[in-house]
Amino acid sequence: MTRPPHPPSTSWPRASGRPRRALVARFTPPQLIALVYLVGIALGTALLHLPGVVAPGAELNFVDRLFTATSAICITGLVVADTGEAFTRPGQLLILLLAQVGGLGILTFGTLFAFLTGRRVNFSERQHLVQQINALDVGGVLPLIRTIFLYTFVAEAAGAALLALRFVPQFGVGEGLYQALFHSVSAYNNAGFVVVPGGMAQYAADPLVSLTVGGLIVLGGLGFLVQLNVLAHLRRPRRSRLLTYSKITLVTTGLLLGLGALLLLGLEWGNARTFGALEAPGKLIAAFFQSVTPRSGGFATVDISSLTSASLFLLMGLMFIGANSGSTGGGIKTSTFAILVGSAWNMVRGRGDLIVFGRRILPENLVRAGTVTTLYTLMVATAFFALLATNPKLGFTHLLFETVSAAATVGLSMNTTHLINDPGLIILTVLMYLGRIGPVTFAVAFSLRSQQSRAVKYPPERDILVG
Repeated sequence: MTRPPHPPSTSWPRASGRPRRALVARFTPPQLIALVYLVGIALGTALLHLPGVVAPGAELNFVDRLFTATSAICITGLVVADTGEAFTRPGQLLILLLAQVGGLGILTFGTLFAFLTGRRVNFSERQHLVQQINALDVGGVLPLIRTIFLYTFVAEAAGAALLALRFVPQFGVGEGLYQALFHSVSAYNNAGFVVVPGGMAQYAADPLVSLTVGGLIVLGGLGFLVQLNVLAHLRRPRRSRLLTYSKITLVTTGLLLGLGALLLLGLEWGNARTFGALEAPGKLIAAFFQSVTPRSGGFATVDISSLTSASLFLLMGLMFIGANSGSTGGGIKTSTFAILVGSAWNMVRGRGDLIVFGRRILPENLVRAGTVTTLYTLMVATAFFALLATNPKLGFTHLLFETVSAAATVGLSMNTTHLINDPGLIILTVLMYLGRIGPVTFAVAFSLRSQQSRAVKYPPERDILVG
């Protein structure tokens, strides 16, 4: 008895699905993240070349558009020309869309489209998503992503509603709502793009605008897992405890924001070009905002180039540390900084294990923190040297500030970006890309157990002097 042939309809879908899954499976999660952001930059650059995107009279070459697309998709905010003047309304919305996609993560958006089309997400793809959002449980990734999207849009809508209270009376209903939505999305994603006429300096002492934008920057910089963990703990404190990671990031974030604001207040109190012209309450608001924005926000309500040298150094330090892991911000991350400081303090006190909130930090985390910081420092130093070589006429401090801002995907500038030549802009473009995927990708790469334990164990060498 012959076996009946298989229906053609059951074989074709399997044959067509396997190559796609095999192609995705060839990449490790860090490699896939790096690839999709690279594709996003290329697509964004192509879209910025469409007719009607650049405003009439604005002269932007290929490098300028590549730089802008990278700045948007990597949620940096550095610009070669004023966004509100150099781009039309469709161009501004395109930049905002790129920032939204870059903030939430291209892979996360891909999963949303999979939900809409009904396509199943296999385990390999779930692993990639885990690395993208720093999820703790592979089985819970998809519900987590749905929650992230809902939470993000609710936070952006709430921010837009608050900003509309100021912008609608100032610009009218249509333009005011547009300004409110644009800056809410830009702030929550730590993108730093500004299209409001006159810039943000006019709101330096405005508590509604400054505190709303600053609050959105902090929320976006905390990271999704921390936000959701805090909300779950507030709803059910007994059933959902605060993770040690959440405690570390919250405490470190609070200390950096408070200390940064106090130092800036003292350094700029009498500076007539920054805080000096403001009343005491306005100075407090401006100091808080300038302490928040180096976390990766990129907004500024004072002229950064007018700050004192000590304040510029402080801002560069805050930018270097950056926001939290799994967030829309850059930098080495607050948890990395906290572990390094805690480890150093432990060694000074002569203690062995690093204990934080009653929990022992694993040695692997200490090594990973040191490795990420070292690689990040080398990346910044190399790019800074290249900028000095290609732009010798620009000042040392200006280029250093620009380099740290690009690497940390912050977007603050001492009015220098538009003065940098094309080779320098390409260097900054690469730096923004590496700053967006670099530290996260390195951290993920070092956490993967890709190497098997070797059969040969070499004896340890203790006669090495360090320090």
